[in-house]
Amino acid sequence: MRRYDAAIFDLLTALIDSWSLFNAIAGGEERGLEWRKAYLKRMYATGAYVPFTGVVEQSARDVGLPPATARDLISRWGELQPWPEAREVLSSLRVPLGVVTNCSEELGARAAALIGVPFATVATAERAGFYKPDPRTYQLALAGIGVAPERTLFVAGSAGDVPGASAAGLDVYWHNRRGLPLPAGAPRPLAEERSLRPLLRFFEG
Repeated sequence: MRRYDAAIFDLLTALIDSWSLFNAIAGGEERGLEWRKAYLKRMYATGAYVPFTGVVEQSARDVGLPPATARDLISRWGELQPWPEAREVLSSLRVPLGVVTNCSEELGARAAALIGVPFATVATAERAGFYKPDPRTYQLALAGIGVAPERTLFVAGSAGDVPGASAAGLDVYWHNRRGLPLPAGAPRPLAEERSLRPLLRFFEG
């Protein structure tokens, strides 16, 4: 008997290499990382949903990047690439799949389509009315797949998803591709890996 009956993924970090696009637009890995950290800090502190493009623009300004940098990110959204094993791993999971993402309905749908597998739900911060790690974003995804949280595995990408999804009653597999530190006081994830492949063991019957 498999351990979980459904899987929900963070979209823009667990399944997609959004880091590379931030780096390319910012002009290098160091500047891209600064922008990315500022973006996540603002996102996690915002709470109730405000337009995603404004948060991206404000985070760019936080690190001294011009406003046009944020507009470039939106215009080049179609350049986002899934992690190399993402499609293969998700295609192997014979359970309902969902994603949660801190962006608008339009951008969330476009990013989810890049994975190339069907999702039972694409839960965006815009539709939830709140940015992750507010539990209501994860609860929206759970409602969309119709599976109880204790039977659903959440696959985190960003560090903030670990305590966020845990607070919503989900066990967490952390796809920590970049080797980031866990936030102080956060619960330990069920597993922490640099790849998506090991999560298959949690669905083997």
